[in-house]
Amino acid sequence: MRGSGFFAGVGYRLKKFFEPIDLTKGSCWRVIVKFTLPIVVSYVLQQLYVLSDAAICGQNLSADEVAGVNDTSSLVFIFMQFAFGCTAGFCVIISNRIGSGDKRGMRRSFATQIVLCSVITLVLTALALSCIRPMLGWVNVTPQNAEVYRAAYTYCFVIYAGIFAQLFFNFATSVLRSVGDSFTPLLFLFISTVTNVALDVLFIKVFRWGVAGAAGATVLTQAVCTVACFAYIFIKYKDFRLGKEDFRITRKDVVSHLRQGLPLGLQFSVLSIGLIVMSAQTVKFDLLPDGTMAAGNPAQNGTGAANKLICFIMCPLSALGTALVSYNAQNLGANAPDRVRKGTDQSLLIMLVLYAVCSGVGLLMSVGGFYQRIFLSADKISAQSIRYGNDLLFVDLPLFFILGALFVLRNGIQGIGKSVWTLAAGVGELVARVVICAFLPALVNGGGVNASASNAAFVALCFGDPGAWLIAVLVLVYPYWKYVRKMNYGAQLQTFRFQAEEGRYPNEESEDNRLIG
Repeated sequence: MRGSGFFAGVGYRLKKFFEPIDLTKGSCWRVIVKFTLPIVVSYVLQQLYVLSDAAICGQNLSADEVAGVNDTSSLVFIFMQFAFGCTAGFCVIISNRIGSGDKRGMRRSFATQIVLCSVITLVLTALALSCIRPMLGWVNVTPQNAEVYRAAYTYCFVIYAGIFAQLFFNFATSVLRSVGDSFTPLLFLFISTVTNVALDVLFIKVFRWGVAGAAGATVLTQAVCTVACFAYIFIKYKDFRLGKEDFRITRKDVVSHLRQGLPLGLQFSVLSIGLIVMSAQTVKFDLLPDGTMAAGNPAQNGTGAANKLICFIMCPLSALGTALVSYNAQNLGANAPDRVRKGTDQSLLIMLVLYAVCSGVGLLMSVGGFYQRIFLSADKISAQSIRYGNDLLFVDLPLFFILGALFVLRNGIQGIGKSVWTLAAGVGELVARVVICAFLPALVNGGGVNASASNAAFVALCFGDPGAWLIAVLVLVYPYWKYVRKMNYGAQLQTFRFQAEEGRYPNEESEDNRLIG
């Protein structure tokens, strides 16, 4: 009997982990921390997912193949981040409708997102596959360096062909977080991480499929987990079980979702364009005067490893921002703007604590180039690769508080429906990064840059990151002060709730609400 009571207690506690959190009740900072913690672990697992590819590739592929994979990261982001931004923006509407208790509207939103995500998948896949060759040219990866080019092309092709899997997996996890469930996405990400590592080893070490194996393992893992995640949603949450009437999608449904999703998707893509510019400039530091690559590609491999470390240790800051989107959207839907203000302000204080920990961990891992031993085999590590990688870390990490403020402000403002401002911040970030990366290194070097450029020129390039973050934060100060601090929503508070007056939907036969699906 005691044993049965013990197991019943354990079962009850486990069940509590899977219960969604009501973000509209309780102490603001406590709710945010509780909701954020599983997202932090999820993002860490997501990075382990990426880093497993990097580590296994770095230990088993040639230096040219590793450089080819590293060079494609910004190219992959330009499409994937657009897709992820759209799904994150769409799910703001679900969070808002949950906060306002509108279950019918929640199902309608879910159905609308399924249709929109399907269309986005088809368009992005076709566009991405047709643009691989010219985009490789953007980052100075050309057929002249055959092995690097071949690896980069192969990796991009397989990843782009599997856009559907990664988009819908992100969509499913975003839906779960919208209802306040941040633990289940963690579980699925853990499963996907373990599966991806196993497939990486199988495809790369056993089958010897090289770069294609690394990309294929990612796509296959995401596809399987996507199916499992949607099955869980339909089984666990009865309110998401869709009927025919839920797919009676109107023009107004589509427009309201696109208003939230497109600006965030475009903003994420804009950021990727800035990263492409920075990547293209980094490649130049490996180019010899005759146009060939320097042996070992130290700039590309060194900064590639440093960027992977940066992405890993920024996970807590990014997770805090992600949590704030759902928190603000639910509380705005519940007509609690004061909780929006308190939650956003307290998130800025939480961010400062996370900044101190994250930047400190990153700087410790830079000692002796330790992080490069994780991502690169010994033959790819040199004094030059460590110098290039550490220069980037020593510029970015002390200024991580700017990035943390950007995550909080951008996502907090997105959560109250002011998505145009997030796009404006992205444009500001792009302009700053392009200007700094394109002109500052040459200015410091006193001319064009290549493998013989001064170290100061490369340090100047590294300031493209914090310079871009700072401009984006400055753009967001105004909407933060007006819409969060002063709570000056006006009619926005009601219109953002995405539901008709008194819970009724508009006449679906009107000109603005003709059924489209």
